[in-house]
Formats: sequence, structure tokens, C-alpha cells
Amino acid sequence: MTIGGERDFGTAQAWEALGGAPELVERVRYAGSGNLGEGPLPVGELARATVGACALAAGELGAVRAGGTTGDPSPLVVDEGAVATAFVSERHLRVSGRAPVTFAPLSGFWPAADGWVRTHANYPHHEAALVRALGLRSPEPEALRAAVAGRTAVEVQELAYAAGGLAVAVAERYGDPQPLVETVRTTGEREPGRGRALGEAPPGRPVAGVRVLDLTRVIAGPVATRTLGLLGADVLRIDTPGLPEADDAYADTGFGKRSALLDLARAGDREVFEGLLAEADVVVTGYRPGALERHGLGARELSERRPGLVVAELCAWGRRAPQPWAGRRGFDSLVQAGYGIAAACAGPDGTPGVLPAQALDHGTGYLLAAGVMRALAGGGGCRLRFSLAGTGSWLVRGLAGGARAAGGGAAAYSAEPWLRETGSGYGVLRHAVSPFGEWAGGPSRWGTDRAVWLPR
Repeated sequence: MTIGGERDFGTAQAWEALGGAPELVERVRYAGSGNLGEGPLPVGELARATVGACALAAGELGAVRAGGTTGDPSPLVVDEGAVATAFVSERHLRVSGRAPVTFAPLSGFWPAADGWVRTHANYPHHEAALVRALGLRSPEPEALRAAVAGRTAVEVQELAYAAGGLAVAVAERYGDPQPLVETVRTTGEREPGRGRALGEAPPGRPVAGVRVLDLTRVIAGPVATRTLGLLGADVLRIDTPGLPEADDAYADTGFGKRSALLDLARAGDREVFEGLLAEADVVVTGYRPGALERHGLGARELSERRPGLVVAELCAWGRRAPQPWAGRRGFDSLVQAGYGIAAACAGPDGTPGVLPAQALDHGTGYLLAAGVMRALAGGGGCRLRFSLAGTGSWLVRGLAGGARAAGGGAAAYSAEPWLRETGSGYGVLRHAVSPFGEWAGGPSRWGTDRAVWLPR
């Protein structure tokens, strides 16, 4: 498609990376205006392109399930105001009128002896590890500031990771190129008619009847699965009881799914999990590489056991990242720091900056949802790999310098039309709607649902 006479390069790039037919890009139409803020990188373009690609995948799957072709010419309209609001959904969230805490006191940028360090200590176990790694007398910002100031950035980074904490030296240049998505076919037979075998889907719900086992946390993976849930999937999130999710995080990303707790080290819980897995159509994983392999649940093992299964893997730094980074934990803010994005967004005084949204998280989430739908339309039987660093690589190389202004332009924009109040297990939530519509209700409390599939 074209916008103001210029090709919509971002949507075309995302759709091509997902393996979509190039001519289908013409179906997407963008309406309204949205503004994620000005900046040196085209975050607005990333936002609209990832949602646009997701809309294309939803339309493709719906057409296949209806027994037609993927070449439906009818337009798919994406409102840019809804996109911009959804990309900062955590900022719009209010829980019974209370604004959530997005970053803990020990999360942020800290000057080191030779540069800057970005820490992430939102979860109690990560905070405790950071305090332990740096020998802090108390978990206070000033204690952390003093401890970092006397060490090099890489020294702080390595001490934190060795102790199970999270700290990343701010990189001055962009990291190595990484793929936006990798597709690995399984060794088993694909099922070309699987999309049609699911039956015709109700309008706007192309994933109806599909069972999605959600093994993700925080933002990117949960954004993907809440999108699949809105589009009709039965999404069941499974967590271990020993690793609680923050209430505010789940209040934002728990829409469109149910949440149950299983300890895979216990025989009874493992048996329940295996039963769920046997009836799943899709498994989405978001743990760092190697974590699920210890339970025999790595992507390769899952695909070998269930050749028709769609397995979508999400990690922070990318499978092609050099060791030890490929296997390390990470969050959007840390990848921005370690990949050179924070330095590119630095202020006049040299202090590292951030993107105007946690765009690596949200963008990767919509791409992952799109990849799952494309895989279902094609018959299943594949593994998909996404990473925050891969999305960052695309942002700084594939999108930067493109036709549209960085940040999506400065047009007047109000989020109010895209905010709703809905009851939930946490009380009344003010929240952003999805670019694809509205959920039927709010999330239950994390971990309080039964570990069973709904009847098809």
C-alpha cells in the first residue's frame, strides 16, 4: 500500500519476514492518528507495521478457515490511535484508580567508572540478587549508585548475572544484525488442510477453537497470547508457584486468557501438564534458552513429540547472539541498553535514554501472534523463533531512515477513545483496548484458574 505517495515499507518488511505473500500487504489500510512521541528511531513505524502484519495474518487465517484463498482483496483497517494506545498499555492501566509502579527503585541507569549500566530489579528475586552481587548494605538507590560508581560497567554486569541478577553495560554502538523471525520446519508431516479442518471461524475470531498453551511472562509473550485470545483462541497460561507474577503486570496482560499454576517437578502436576500438552495446538514459550529443556520441554522435544504442533519461542538476546548472551535473561529495557538503542536515545548531557514505548516488547508480541496465525493457516508443524534483539535490529537497520518520520509524526492524538473500564479479579481496571477490538471481560487473578482446556 502507499501512504502519501510512499510505499508502506514497514508493514511490507514485517510481512515478508513472516513469509507472507507480498501482494497481500495492499489489504492493510491505516486510519486515524497516533503519536508515540518524537525520537531518533521510527518507533511509530514499528508499532503500526507489527500490528498491520498481525492484521494480515488474522485475515489470512480467517480466509483459509472459510475454505477460500489467502488472496482476499477486502481491506483490513487498522486505527493508529488504537495502536499507539496499546503500545503503552501499561502506562494507561489503573487498578481501582491506582497507577501501577512500572519500575522499582533499583531499576534504571547508573553511572559506572567508565560508562553507564542499566539494571532491572522489578522482581524481588532479581532485586535480592543485585543487592547480593554488589554487596549493598541496603536495597536503596544511593547504595546502588555508590557501588556502581566504583566499578566498570562490564564488571557490574558480570557480577550481577553471576549472582542471578540483571544489569547490562550500555553499549555505544548497535549490536550485530539479527533476524526478525526464524522459521524451523519440523521433521514430521505438515497438515495442509489443518486450517480448514478447524472449521469456519466467526467474524473477527480467526483463532476460535485453537488451544494455546502459554508459557510466557512479563510483556512480549503475554501481549502475543492476549492478542490470540481476543481473536478467539483458548489461551491457558501456566506458571510455576515459586515464581509469582507481579499483580500489575498480569492485570495489564492477562486479558483474553486463563492462568493456572503447575509445579513440573511434582509428578501429579507434570501429569496434568502432559495432558494439556497432548491437546494443545500451539505452545508459546518465553523462558530463557535452556530453562524448559531441563524439563524435557524444549522446542525441539515438543516438535518431535507432536509434529503438527506450532511452537513459538521468544527470548531476549536472540539465538544467534554470541555466548554467553544467547542464553541470558533480559527485558526490553536491558536489550535497549545492551543493543545500543539507549545510547542512540541519549540526552544532551550524555545520559542514556529510552524509546518512547517498550516497543521491543509490544512489537515482538504482535509479530509472534502473527507468526502463529500464519503457521496455523499453513498447516502447523513448525517452530518459530523471535527475540527482542531481533526486533531491535530491525528497528535500527530495516526501519531507520525510512519514509515516515521517527515516532510516527507529531499529529494531535488522544488516547481516551481507546480506554475502557472493566471489572477483573483485581477490581475495576482502566485499560487500553486492543487494536483488534475489545475483550469480553477482565482477567482473573494470576494463578487462580483450573488447569483444563475449555470444551471446543
